[in-house]
Amino acid sequence: MGAEPIKPRIVLVPFPAQGHVTPMLHLAHAIQSHGFTTTLAVPDFIHRRLTTNANLSYSTVELISIPSGEGDGGELKDFQSIVNAMENYMPGRFEEILRGYRPVTCVVVDLLASWAILVAKQCGLAVAGFWPAMTASYRVISAIPTLMLEGIISESGIPLCNEDIELSTELNLHNDVLVKLTSKELPWLVGDSATCKSRFNFWSKIIDRTRTLEFILNNSFPGEEGKFDKQFKNDTRNAPQVLQVGPLLKYNNSKCNNPTMWQIDSSCIKWLNLQPERSVIYVSFGSWVGPIGSEKIKELALGLENSGRPFLWVLKKEKAWQSGLPEGFTKKIEGRGKIVEWAPQEEVLKHKSIGCYITHCGWNSTLEAIQHAKPQLCYPISGDQFINCSYIVKVWGIGIKLDQTEQHAVQDCIQKVVEGKDGEEMLERVFVLRRNVMEGSASDEARNNLRIFVDSLRRDVRIC
Repeated sequence: MGAEPIKPRIVLVPFPAQGHVTPMLHLAHAIQSHGFTTTLAVPDFIHRRLTTNANLSYSTVELISIPSGEGDGGELKDFQSIVNAMENYMPGRFEEILRGYRPVTCVVVDLLASWAILVAKQCGLAVAGFWPAMTASYRVISAIPTLMLEGIISESGIPLCNEDIELSTELNLHNDVLVKLTSKELPWLVGDSATCKSRFNFWSKIIDRTRTLEFILNNSFPGEEGKFDKQFKNDTRNAPQVLQVGPLLKYNNSKCNNPTMWQIDSSCIKWLNLQPERSVIYVSFGSWVGPIGSEKIKELALGLENSGRPFLWVLKKEKAWQSGLPEGFTKKIEGRGKIVEWAPQEEVLKHKSIGCYITHCGWNSTLEAIQHAKPQLCYPISGDQFINCSYIVKVWGIGIKLDQTEQHAVQDCIQKVVEGKDGEEMLERVFVLRRNVMEGSASDEARNNLRIFVDSLRRDVRIC
């Protein structure tokens, strides 16, 4: 008997954060279904977290570690230190891995890890990009040169006027959807002026590195703009072809939760089992969002308490978060409210007791809420979350925006989502959106887009 033929291998490189690793692992599973072998290459500190906290025993995706320069047990936690490691230390180590890791057909690189594009090209490999967020947010980033040319932002990314920016006009988005960002809501405007400039330079470098790519796989769905009878098309004459292949979470093994780098408190599921259907308010601002401020935490806590509804709140046990809680709060809400440091979010959102999701509007969280048909109460904080919020509220109509955390506003919004006529209409719309995205025409288009990509690899196999 002859030896079994070796399957072509795809190496995938995510940005080292929970919200990037998870969808790229889903992408790896999706690519495997087309007859490829896949390898996820992550920095050593992410590798340690995944192998310690996550149940990856079900996964057929190989996990390999790229040295980050931190040594055994070291960990990079802030954005700038991660960028420094990616730009200055990891490229040489990753090149050694690729050159000793034959055969490799293609490297798929998260655009936020664009350093790996240069390494893969140095090895003579085919490279594709991966954008884990909305297509709309990609178009905002890719329009940076236009925004500078039109005098909307400076060469360091700072807005030159205080007026709202109408994206549908300035960035040539679909004309039937009105999406606006204020001068404070562009994705790179995070922190002080020095941090904003650093983030802008980071994004500008990404745009330069991705111009030569043929494909960018996008973890969004055809019909993102609100119309499922047409698919997003981009001008590929001077840019990569963006293929919407999401939501990639539908390729996850249904018996397993998403892999996590954090220690999960599963007691919340037993607590949810005791609550009435559609009664619980779930609150989570994700793993990458910093503290929103002690006063806002206090007002949010009082709003939840005074709503009279059961709630599950994911709140880190750190002084910056916990110090905002009113004195004696945990005792007051005992039984009706539950606070955990980290929850199995997919399992929580699919639970029948969840009636509303108070969210920062991270893209993965948004997709999970759509997958499990949960209306959202939106409180965007930074980055692309403002764009996501605009679509949740204005385009899809499956949530409302919480403009402030003042306790009475929190109570009023919860009541609207869970009890009011607006809430009933949101629930109807989110079920329609879920059906189209997970099972309907949008899902069919996404699967076809992935097939376009893998077929292109089969036609042009390049081995390092």
